[in-house]
Amino acid sequence: MATQNGGPTENKAPSLNVLAQFVKDFSFENPNAPRSLMAPQSQPDVNIQINVNAKPGANGEFEVELKIEGGAKVEGNTLFAFDLAYGGIFRILNIPEQSLQPVVLIECPRLLFPFARQIIADAVRNGGFPPLMIDPVDFAALYQQRMNAEMQRQAAAGQA
Repeated sequence: MATQNGGPTENKAPSLNVLAQFVKDFSFENPNAPRSLMAPQSQPDVNIQINVNAKPGANGEFEVELKIEGGAKVEGNTLFAFDLAYGGIFRILNIPEQSLQPVVLIECPRLLFPFARQIIADAVRNGGFPPLMIDPVDFAALYQQRMNAEMQRQAAAGQA
């Protein structure tokens, strides 16, 4: 693109590009197989924790890691457990500084989540159970919780 005087112009439109996605670490355990594969007498208790971490890189790149841990128990016995660290490299350009952290911690994990969800569903199915289809995650609410916890931590540190 050229300006009226013939010189080049820079594209200043905000952009978010996924450069790579990868499994950083993954484990699945079925510690009580084959006994755990028998029909349970009651509904399993499923527990899932989700966390997001990010590291800046060069040239507007960020490594974002979606950490999903969980498992299922019935009557105190573990049916299965999993731990997934799923990462992505994102290039984020022309985003105002005050908006950068929300983009990195909300939009990037939102793009990674469907792929991480599928990896977990397949592993649980391959472990002999019905696929675990994790409900969609509100990453904006997770971000807000994180910011509130940080503000409380700073307030507590200021009182000490």
